[in-house]
Amino acid sequence: EEWCARHGRLPLLRQAVPARGEGRGGAGMSVPLLDLKAQYATIRDEVRAAVDRVCESQRFILGPEVEALEGEIAAFTGAAHGVGVSSGTDALLAALMALGVGPGDEVITTPYSFFATAGTIARLGARPVYADIDPGTFNLDAAAVKPLVTARTRALLPVHLFGRMAEMEPLLELSSRTGIPIIEDAAQAIGACDEKARQAGTLGRMGCFSFFPSKNLGGFGDGGMIVTGDAALADELRLLRAHGARARYLHEHLGGNFRLDALQAAVLRVKLPHLARWSARRRANAERYRRLFAAEGIGDAVGLPLETPGHIYNQFVIRTASRDGLAAYLKENGIETAVYYATPLHLQPCLRDAA
Repeated sequence: EEWCARHGRLPLLRQAVPARGEGRGGAGMSVPLLDLKAQYATIRDEVRAAVDRVCESQRFILGPEVEALEGEIAAFTGAAHGVGVSSGTDALLAALMALGVGPGDEVITTPYSFFATAGTIARLGARPVYADIDPGTFNLDAAAVKPLVTARTRALLPVHLFGRMAEMEPLLELSSRTGIPIIEDAAQAIGACDEKARQAGTLGRMGCFSFFPSKNLGGFGDGGMIVTGDAALADELRLLRAHGARARYLHEHLGGNFRLDALQAAVLRVKLPHLARWSARRRANAERYRRLFAAEGIGDAVGLPLETPGHIYNQFVIRTASRDGLAAYLKENGIETAVYYATPLHLQPCLRDAA
């Protein structure tokens, strides 16, 4: 369309991320949206040794690998406690359950996020209450939250979207004044921090992470983690992830099967020491994109992510009025893109009655 017509050549994204073994603009090159094989090639031996270690132990559910990962994630984020769970979705679900969220309750959150953010609220019979987002960051607009608080508000659930932390200070002040706890959906933000160097997931009562393979710290399947500074809450979460049972066949609470596999924990333990370096490379890639966009002088046609401290770029999200045309043009030239959350949560068919 207009942008493409004005730039009758291979797009600058191809310049920014050349395929392995090919020069810039090389024939037949492609730029995948995510290349997990390239990452795996650098840690193959470590991963296989970790998997063999678990296979030799024959301990596949929870156990020492999970306990070690919990401690390492807690240390990495600066949290006191980590509780490994089966997915980022189950991290949110268990966190809400630990706070006693249920029918008749309200949880204030964003309408622009992955489905699990609101889906877990509705699954417990509670009502997701949507505050608007900041159009510059796509995160929850903290100023829009306060007017939505009612006597039924049981929790605040901000999302640190695309690897950038939401504005937390107004929410922390509101939480302190009202006693309403904060659960941070940090599924896309492990390692992100704010201007005070505070880690995502550690500012509220609980922080929830996802280890889905596409995340900055991704496993070989589903996995998740909840971090908290509250020892009693951590104990409750460990109870809930195992059907509410502390002793075999004796169930104190109605929990679920939210346990983390030892194989996932072992793989994640290999990857975690590399995370800071990988995040730094993502920031470097983002800066390269910015330089190239600036050099092309097309800032009026493409809106780039705002530069904020501690952004770890789970995605590099741009905005353009000719979104579909640009996406089609990039696809024709071997460059993969994706549109995130085209249908916001309050318009999802299964959540309309819950809104």
